[in-house]
Amino acid sequence: MTIANYDDLLQAAKTQAEPQLLLFVFTKAELPEDASELEKENFAQGLGGTLTPVVCVDKSPDELSSFSALLEESKKTEKDWDVVFVSSLSGHGGIAPNSDQAEQPLQMMVQAIQAGGIGSFLAFSNTGDILDIR
Repeated sequence: MTIANYDDLLQAAKTQAEPQLLLFVFTKAELPEDASELEKENFAQGLGGTLTPVVCVDKSPDELSSFSALLEESKKTEKDWDVVFVSSLSGHGGIAPNSDQAEQPLQMMVQAIQAGGIGSFLAFSNTGDILDIR
C-alpha cells in the first residue's frame, strides 16, 4: 500500500496482522548559530536548517483518527513544530504494544533524526502534507 497522506497511514496501521502503536517525533526547523549568510537566506525561504526534536509521543491508530486530531493533541504540548516523523511498533499475539515498550524505539527515532537518518520514517508537515525529505 502506498501511503500518500495521514489517512492512508491510519488505514495501513489498522489493517496489519498485529495491532500497531504509532510513534511520533515532532521537530522544529532551526538555523544553526554559525549559519552563513547564504544559509540564512535559504532558511528564510523555507530551505535548509536542522530539524530538532521537541516532543515524542506514542498513540494507537484509534486515538488519533485524523490529522486534525493529531494537530489538536499536539497543541496540548504548547510546543511549536514544523515536521512530524512517524513510525510504528507492532504488537505480538494480538496484544498491542504499550507506552513502556515504545520508549526505546522513540529514543532511537530521536537519535536517528539528530544524525540525519530519516529515510525509514514518514514525514508530515504541520499542514498535513506528506514530505519527501532528503
